[in-house]
Amino acid sequence: MRSAMARFGFGASMRLAEQREPLDEEGRMQNESSSVLNAFRHGEIEAFETLFHQHQRAVYAWILRIVRDSATAEDLTVETFWRIHRAHARFEPSRGFEGWARRIATHAALDWMRSRRAEVALTAELLDDPPAAAIADAAVSAEIREKTARAFQRLPPKLRIAALLAVVEEQPQKEVAEALGISVAAVKLRVFRALRLLRKDLEQQGIRP
Repeated sequence: MRSAMARFGFGASMRLAEQREPLDEEGRMQNESSSVLNAFRHGEIEAFETLFHQHQRAVYAWILRIVRDSATAEDLTVETFWRIHRAHARFEPSRGFEGWARRIATHAALDWMRSRRAEVALTAELLDDPPAAAIADAAVSAEIREKTARAFQRLPPKLRIAALLAVVEEQPQKEVAEALGISVAAVKLRVFRALRLLRKDLEQQGIRP
């Protein structure tokens, strides 16, 4: 199934989707009829493909916010829909598809973070957009910015992903909580701990945020 999805052409599907007008919320709800969601829950492949086409861009964009690398985001989007397909029997149509898919995507990205054995190269986006709470001076030198980004990469994955979504990407804490499967209070705690560890790391490098 995974290889079939790869042959399905994620990249091509993305390019085709970009040519279409984005669905507004009402249109999305109309297209996600209860019959499609129920059919997906019972394992019908056509329903799965319909949901894939409707949600692949949103899932990809959400993962990209976390991993900050387009090629990795594409791979993890395929992985996410593979997991979605395997978990179809646990899907609850009454709760909607988008939030459920975002949660699975978040855990796929978190697993990817945990699995890396070597520190990945920092992307230009992260270097250009470090956590706002950690750096007050907009004119900070490139050296300090790089040290800050590297300190951010050293955070535990659970804390880093919460800080990435809530601080760097400025996503609503409620959405972050739903995606991580935790409470809003837990999101706030993880962000607080992430920024505290980040500050400690910087201070050990002789930098006072």
